[in-house]
Amino acid sequence: MSDLSLVTQPLNVAKGLPNEHYTDEATFKEERDSVLFANWSAVGFAKDVPNEGDANPIDFLGMPLLMVRDGDGDVRVHQNTCRHRGMILVSEKSNIRGTIRCPYHSWCYGLDGALRSTPHVGGPGQNTHEDIKRNELGLIEIRCHVYMDVVFVNISGDADPFEEVHRDLLARWAEFDKPLYHNADGAFELNVTSNWKLAVENYCESYHLPWVHPGLNLVSRLEDHYHLEEPKKYSGQGSLVYSQLKGENDQVFPDFEGVSEKWDTASEYVALYPNVLLGVHRDHTFAIILEPKALDKTREHVALYYATPDAVNEKYDDLRKSNATFWKEVFEEDIFVVEGMQKGRHGMFFDGGKFSPAMDGPTHLFHDWVATQINNGRAKVAAE
Repeated sequence: MSDLSLVTQPLNVAKGLPNEHYTDEATFKEERDSVLFANWSAVGFAKDVPNEGDANPIDFLGMPLLMVRDGDGDVRVHQNTCRHRGMILVSEKSNIRGTIRCPYHSWCYGLDGALRSTPHVGGPGQNTHEDIKRNELGLIEIRCHVYMDVVFVNISGDADPFEEVHRDLLARWAEFDKPLYHNADGAFELNVTSNWKLAVENYCESYHLPWVHPGLNLVSRLEDHYHLEEPKKYSGQGSLVYSQLKGENDQVFPDFEGVSEKWDTASEYVALYPNVLLGVHRDHTFAIILEPKALDKTREHVALYYATPDAVNEKYDDLRKSNATFWKEVFEEDIFVVEGMQKGRHGMFFDGGKFSPAMDGPTHLFHDWVATQINNGRAKVAAE
């Protein structure tokens, strides 16, 4: 097992996570269980199941999940596995009209996961059997929570409630806990040849802005940024000089209703551990879900949201497209450094690196959190 003793030390003496956390398959599996499955990890957006009966199958690190919109308008997540013979239930995103039907033997479940019918289970023409207790054979439901349209799941079932785990950020950003509006032109994906954690580490800090984002740095300089540091919870950065994007005739997006004066010029960007990157502004937000596809492959799912229904109508088409182009270019600028760090992690003499005590606090907090989750997982295994 990797030695994490220096990772959890104070910032001025700490080292980053050892190389094997980016290059070793066994360590990747350990992180899957102790970091991603044991905590509230993001797997999708609620916008992708907008209507009752909409179903979206998701493969989360080999775990087959099914996200659905139920009859009450709520998002649910089930294990996408039939209780009969383990068949995958839904293979493609679709509207299933209220019934989750297994394509193998046609066992049917409601959107709530309850087993509704078992055709011929007792023999031809006999749809019941005394040993098939439907009330005990519903789909396995996975704990989920929707925040800022991001669907979080806790695979292990052991995490504290989402509202408790992330109480601090929910309070900090309470002004943005309102309906969000999305248009299809505000979604895109980026494929990155790196471990998922490197995207978090890069996003946390503003230190790289002058060299990686020179255009952005012209309007939001390094000295205009401040750190967001909540140990064991989240970390990131904020800017004091946010300026709204303007279109023809100085058109701007409508603001969120009732936001405080702070947001006239401020914006904030948080890595919500483990795998979500969030940004808030007076007139729009964004969310990035980091999907680990393999040890050294990550898919970034990006979605932009706006404050009012009007902002996603035709009137703002050009401005929305400009906004999506702007953020896509910014996020693409990060790819070469994230992929470069992945390659660099194969340097056998790299020792995790030395953090800048002044500039790397947010990234160190993420490393410390990951190491803490792994240590917790190891302690649990040792106790069993």
